[in-house]
Amino acid sequence: MTRLEQYYNKFNEERRLTRRHGNVEFVTTMEYIRRYLKDMPGAAVLDVGAGTGRYSVALAEEGYDVTAVELVKYNLGILKAKGTSVKAFQGNALNLSRFGDSSFDAALLFGPMYHLYTREDKLRALGEAKRVVRGGGLIFVAYCMNEYCIITHGFRDNYIRESIGRGKVREDFATVSSEEDLYDYVRLEEIDSLVEEAGLQRIQIISADGPANYMRQTLNAMDEETYGLFLQYHLATCERPELLGAAAHTLDILRCEK
Repeated sequence: MTRLEQYYNKFNEERRLTRRHGNVEFVTTMEYIRRYLKDMPGAAVLDVGAGTGRYSVALAEEGYDVTAVELVKYNLGILKAKGTSVKAFQGNALNLSRFGDSSFDAALLFGPMYHLYTREDKLRALGEAKRVVRGGGLIFVAYCMNEYCIITHGFRDNYIRESIGRGKVREDFATVSSEEDLYDYVRLEEIDSLVEEAGLQRIQIISADGPANYMRQTLNAMDEETYGLFLQYHLATCERPELLGAAAHTLDILRCEK
């Protein structure tokens, strides 16, 4: 069993997007998926790195033809036990060979980029998604962001000097991740470069959760009306360029041109 599988066997992925800060990410992401798939009722969607199926199940319930791929058997078991129409398989983003070329209208990569540590692997994942999505189809890609890691783990939790000493943070405060770290963090210019080299066309890039992860305790203490206003605020500002890059997660929305 890999270190990543051991981690997810303990991590409560099922609850992550139901907590208030995680719900901001989920609501925002679903809003943009719906926006871009609204003219494709019943579209065939591939969810790569589907976890326990938070997005897969929600999209299937809205009438989409959803196929899910998940690496971790534990998560896959939870997804399958939900008894939905989602077709679920074990696999990973680097090898989607069970699916033919141009088999889907859209692909979601909402977990793979968190755990791929080299540029080559990230490009391979994008290439596989591009291969299985038809020309003109859509690819939604989520990333964990560098500055969130530095601000929280580095400075708030006081690991910055240790991380620099271990070579995990460079002089420009860019993180250096490997498999032992479980997560990889990027900056906007790295995402831009990946999109260009993969030959994909960006439609839009947004901040999936804005300040939500910095405000977990504050969000949890809000009454429902105030929390609703926060969601409205975030949805009204998540496209603003000055807010991209500092949040925990960024969502890149791409068109597959062939």
